[in-house]
Amino acid sequence: MVEFVVEKTDVIQLILQDRLHAAPANTTGRAFAPSNIALCKYWGKRNQKLNLPVTSSLSISLGDKGADAEITLCDDADITILNGETVPTSSSFQQRLSTYFDLFRTSSNLNFKTIVKTNIPIGAGLASSACGFASIAMALNDLFGWNLNQKNLSILARLGSGSASRSLWNGFVLWNAGITADGMDSFAEPLATDWPELCIGLLILDNKEKPVSSREAMQRTVETSAIYKTWPQQSAIDLEKITLAISEKNFKLLGETAEANAELMHATMRDSNPPVNYSLSETNSIKQAIWQLRKQGLEIFFTQDAGPNLKLLFLNKDTEIVTQQFRNIEIVRPFINNQ
Repeated sequence: MVEFVVEKTDVIQLILQDRLHAAPANTTGRAFAPSNIALCKYWGKRNQKLNLPVTSSLSISLGDKGADAEITLCDDADITILNGETVPTSSSFQQRLSTYFDLFRTSSNLNFKTIVKTNIPIGAGLASSACGFASIAMALNDLFGWNLNQKNLSILARLGSGSASRSLWNGFVLWNAGITADGMDSFAEPLATDWPELCIGLLILDNKEKPVSSREAMQRTVETSAIYKTWPQQSAIDLEKITLAISEKNFKLLGETAEANAELMHATMRDSNPPVNYSLSETNSIKQAIWQLRKQGLEIFFTQDAGPNLKLLFLNKDTEIVTQQFRNIEIVRPFINNQ
């Protein structure tokens, strides 16, 4: 018996149906999407083509940190302008974006001019691809007037970048891993929780693009790391703890679990062949400083994505001491007017 393989184009047809061939409703499509930082990480795919994750994940947005996208149609070839500079057609980013646009082309003459502006470093572990593809998916929805609901927009964004499924909302967002082959049950949804005291501190140690992409590191880890076998079960436990911590506003439980989850993810990378180590010596020094501050009674924790930069978790009441300890920190308060 031949197994039917689901392609991205099949998902597009399920979502858009006849709307895919509709003429644009507007001359320009615009959207903003916030960057998001996973507290319970997405690491590993059960389906690489559709960006279907092995486990569910949970994130917090970075307020007004993210990407603005503006899309219009053009005659010749796709053009992308990123932060004021034209992206070369030979670049991996332009090729990835054009491949994404291929999903929506109804003729060879349908090309896209995309202007993207971000206020976070690109490819440095701050979910630039997540907010980028989320803003592009929403801008396409605006351009063509598809009027898609948030669930389907989350799925469209996921086809560009897995983490983009979580970048449609502010606040806490849960990405359901799903179990179906077509991935129609793998989408994100916001949690109705307000936590004004919660602060995220960004410590940008290196804003250069990382030498190993998240996609490459993820696949290498899944294929070669022995430790990764423990990931799905531990991730499920961590997700349950973080969800409980959010519902009860138990900051200690939230911070401890998010930090442990990030540390396990990086352990699986270092255990891969060849190893992937995103941390700099400064990354490790700051972790040591955070552990020492906790010994002294300060409730502060960190999380780290696929890059050297750290995101600190603390409460607003401790802002003064945190800024004294970390002079270059940039503080985001996700639940206070995106300040």
